[in-house]
Amino acid sequence: MKDGNKQAPSKQSEKEALGLSVKKSQDFSEWYTQLVLKAELADYASGKGFMVLRPYGFEIWEQIKSFFDSKIKKTGHKNAYFPTLIPESLLKKEAEHFEGFTPEVFWVTRSGTQELSEKYAVRPTSETIIHDSMSKWIRSWRDLPMLLNVWNSVLRAEIKSTKPFLRSSEFLWQEGHTSHATEKEAEKEVMDILLTYRQVMHELLSIPVLIGKKTEKEKFVGAVYTTTLEAMMPDGKAVQMGTSHHLGQNFSKQFEIRFLGEDSELHFVWQTSWGISWRLVGALVMMHGDDKGLVLPPRVAPIQVAIIPIIFSSTKSGDVLAKCRQVEAELSDSGLRVFLDSRENYTPGWKFNEWELKGVPLRIEIGPRDLANLTSVFVRRDSGNKETIPLSKIAETAKQKLDEIQTFLFASAKKRLDEEISEVNSYSELKEKMEKGGFAKSGWCGSSECEIKVKEETGSDIRLIPFDEIPEEGSKCMVCGRNATQIAYFARAY
Repeated sequence: MKDGNKQAPSKQSEKEALGLSVKKSQDFSEWYTQLVLKAELADYASGKGFMVLRPYGFEIWEQIKSFFDSKIKKTGHKNAYFPTLIPESLLKKEAEHFEGFTPEVFWVTRSGTQELSEKYAVRPTSETIIHDSMSKWIRSWRDLPMLLNVWNSVLRAEIKSTKPFLRSSEFLWQEGHTSHATEKEAEKEVMDILLTYRQVMHELLSIPVLIGKKTEKEKFVGAVYTTTLEAMMPDGKAVQMGTSHHLGQNFSKQFEIRFLGEDSELHFVWQTSWGISWRLVGALVMMHGDDKGLVLPPRVAPIQVAIIPIIFSSTKSGDVLAKCRQVEAELSDSGLRVFLDSRENYTPGWKFNEWELKGVPLRIEIGPRDLANLTSVFVRRDSGNKETIPLSKIAETAKQKLDEIQTFLFASAKKRLDEEISEVNSYSELKEKMEKGGFAKSGWCGSSECEIKVKEETGSDIRLIPFDEIPEEGSKCMVCGRNATQIAYFARAY
């Protein structure tokens, strides 16, 4: 991690300061950090381990939030909010869950100068406090299912290895918590949410993911099982993009969440929890960015089209700007997010560099010659291709180009993902693959001993057990040689 207080050299030119000083292929970590800071997505905060989400970064998060929020509201989920501070006694009601988060918890022990009679945990996740409320609200089968979602921040101590969006002591996320009358309903919820998350990654972010289950060792603390979405970054490391957990009745029994069924008997509810975080923004940067800056898929881009007036003399400036404003209004009316960069104190070249850095999918240039010819110049951020477009077709063409960019980015990322998955049949092949990066697909006996050995000796772990793949007859565990009972995908990860 680079020092968040490092100052740029005083003699560095504005153009150099705007651009990236390292290539993605040469120093991925430094490239990523520079891009996050220079594209003004985030900045380091004064407190160690914390970061500031800047307006441009927050707008991307808002696009993710809006997309997912609209999906779950259609299926009956409701947003709520719960306190940031959780009494220690409440956390201890679920001992296994509490123990899993103890090393990461921030504690509040004083109010002003007074010691508190009971210390409070600063929310590391909300299962306990939400379940405490559910125990008061759920009385009958008529109260079910209870489908709650919260958009908040959580805090987990992460001071030594901070990386913007990927690892910090406080992060924004959503966390869903639901209660159901039957286990079948709860398990359906787990899968429905997992597939909705996949829509976020595929349709909005153009990031392909693999889905499956976590191992017993890697599942969420307190869950019966955990399902996951895993993406592969260009540097060969995996990112866990989201998780959806089947909690069974583990929490409902601890918190006495029971309901009177239609059979007039009392039953414990079946529960789920699930979440995604601003880690998605980090994955977005890494997946699509290049040596010029961000490359944002149009559906998630805060600005989809940047209009740049090309003005060489004051005599034509008024006409050019008037046409640019007309185009801005036309594109906005057609539902696009548009910015007219009419700043007079920056050259067109500077503006080109800035909007390329910020990943705006489509740039439209209009100058005196274009005005005379009733044309404009379209420049795609993903490919850099330039094309002359009649002003009469500007809105329909802009939409077409944005759709093409969205599709192209996903297809390119999917091709890279497929190329990064390799089948391995021996432990030596696994070690070799982990040095190169990517997913190693292999048979696994299901033992934690083999799982731990791989982690200790290669730095990789099992990212998922796929739903739709089973070992062929006679397949062996590539670690111990025993019969394989499952297919596992191994990778090093963020």
